[in-house]
Parts: sequence; structure tokens; C-alpha cells
Amino acid sequence: MLRHSIPLLFVAACSSAPVAPAPDLAAEEVAVASGLRALHQAAWEADWARYFGLCAPAAVFFGTDATERWDLDAFRGYASNSTGWTYLMTERHVFVDADGNTAWFDERLRNARYGESRGTGVLVKGDSGWKIAQYNLTFPIPNNLAVEFTQRIIAQEAAGSP
Repeated sequence: MLRHSIPLLFVAACSSAPVAPAPDLAAEEVAVASGLRALHQAAWEADWARYFGLCAPAAVFFGTDATERWDLDAFRGYASNSTGWTYLMTERHVFVDADGNTAWFDERLRNARYGESRGTGVLVKGDSGWKIAQYNLTFPIPNNLAVEFTQRIIAQEAAGSP
């Protein structure tokens, strides 16, 4: 009896577990882009329940000011006191990791007050779909204006102004 068990154990040890099918990365990129559209739409409508429902529990938001680094609760407090904001996407690039569970993006945005801005960030995929883990909003400064603006920022910091 023992003689027959050893080959069966060997076969069982050598057989591999079923391999999960590779994720459809193109479909995941579409899903990420759809989630980003929904995020911007919810911000425009000041639908904060929907907006923050698209975020991971440990999400972090970076605003345009160097001091603006908000965790989810702090950003929820900031947003809930507003009537929303409108940033229209003019260009977007989405990348999904080979495992299909992490994505990152960059997007050019247009706002009536601020003109062009750039959003970048990371999403993670969980049981309930793609969620924002990090979002960073910046104002791209044209190279020919960069020295002027950075010198003004340096002077402001030296004067002790935030």
C-alpha cells in the first residue's frame, strides 16, 4: 500500500495549481478612465458621497499649494464646505500594472479660473473595483516663466508667508 502512495504524493506535489487568466489590461485601462471621469463628474456636481466612494480608505490628496496634503477625512472636510469644482480633461494617459491591480495616470485638465493644470495619481483595484489611492493636482508652469514664479515663491517663503 505504501508503495503506491509515494508515486501519488510525488505527482500531487509536482502538479501546479490552476493559473488565473491574465487580466485584460486594455479593459482595465478603460475601467480606470471611467472611474476618473466619474470622479471629475462627482466633483463638478458636488456629489461628495459618490466622489469619496471612488476613493480607497487610505487615499491621499495633494493640492496645488505645497502645504496641501490631505488624508481622506481631511479632504472630505475641505470638499464638503465647497460647491464643487470643474476640471475638464483634455488629455489622459492610463497605465495598468501587469497584475491588473495597480494603475497610475496623468491627465491635462482645464479650469475656468486656473487655466491648465495637471492631475496625476494612483488607483488600486479591490473587490469593489478601482479606487483612487493618491491624487496630485499641479499647475504646470511654462519654462520661460519658471524662474520668475519660483523666485516669487522663494521670496514669499523668506518673508514668512505661507
